[in-house]
Amino acid sequence: MSTILDRVAKIADRYDELTQLMADPAVAADFTRLSEIDRERQEIEELAQVYRRYEVARTQLQENQALLEETDEELRELAELEIESLTSELAALEKQMKSLLLPKDPRDDKNVIVEIRAGTGGEEAGLFAAELYRMYVRWAEAHRYKVEELSLSETGLGGLKEVVFAIKGKGAYSKLKYESGVHRVQRVPVTESAGRIHTSAATVAVLPEADEIDVVINDNDIRIDIFRSSGPGGQSVNTTDSAVRLTHLPTGIVISCQDEKSQLQNKLKAMRILRSRLYEIEEQKRAEALGAARRSQIGSGDRSEKIRTYNFPQSRVTDHRIGLTVYQLDNVLNGALDEFIEELAAHDQAQRLEAMSAELA
Repeated sequence: MSTILDRVAKIADRYDELTQLMADPAVAADFTRLSEIDRERQEIEELAQVYRRYEVARTQLQENQALLEETDEELRELAELEIESLTSELAALEKQMKSLLLPKDPRDDKNVIVEIRAGTGGEEAGLFAAELYRMYVRWAEAHRYKVEELSLSETGLGGLKEVVFAIKGKGAYSKLKYESGVHRVQRVPVTESAGRIHTSAATVAVLPEADEIDVVINDNDIRIDIFRSSGPGGQSVNTTDSAVRLTHLPTGIVISCQDEKSQLQNKLKAMRILRSRLYEIEEQKRAEALGAARRSQIGSGDRSEKIRTYNFPQSRVTDHRIGLTVYQLDNVLNGALDEFIEELAAHDQAQRLEAMSAELA
């Protein structure tokens, strides 16, 4: 912990230095420099304040430990109570400082684009994909996030082959970024006459929605195809050629949007999805550069990883990454995901703290 404290102490000293600089008339007269200093100061302000509280508590602890040598029994008892309280406070402050030292994911405040695709299991997988879609919509509505459907492809029995939708609101990505992966369902399908339990799956991908400044797309890298919208079974649902298919030539990514009646609106939606896919590719490359330790963390978003099982006969939902099981399947499918979200975030933070401590050791 001493190495971490040394690091935090330097940051606290830097905060004091920046505070003094802001009071300098020469700095105050330079708006650009003042803004830069203020921005840096705000970034480390909470950590510096926690460290100063830690210093005060540590001094008080030392003073009370000295009182244990006193002959006055009542005074010693009071000191022992203070020592117990201050020891707990110091441990909490240490944990808070470690947490604040962790680099913040710059994508956390972004909106998200969620892609759900039916996997193995035929029609049952499509029905499960539709249930996952409703689950995330209900979760978003409960947290007052806005949901925008971008692309939807149905099956003939009310299921979904694929759905792409945006969830808009500050911190949406920080909440949902651990949902990427393979979700399994175990139940007796409505089409099963013998009552046998089947296992089906759907894939969920959660992408931070990229702004135009995050990803620059060269027009020459895109092929645009226009076609007529179609519904389940291929029947035409639109008499105009309004559906849009974008092909990103360098990567081979293909995006199709046909839900809007306007060709322009479909193109704009397709571009949003493409931009976020390309942004994800760049982020994955960056994560690879950070090494295997980062890739092993639960926030890596590996789409091929089996992350959660929804077992209907036992009303059980199990997250395999953290071993968390709840027996409230109906509630979960109605959007009660917070317990999983909070536990996954805590687990990820613990892994990152462990990695940071190992690096500083």
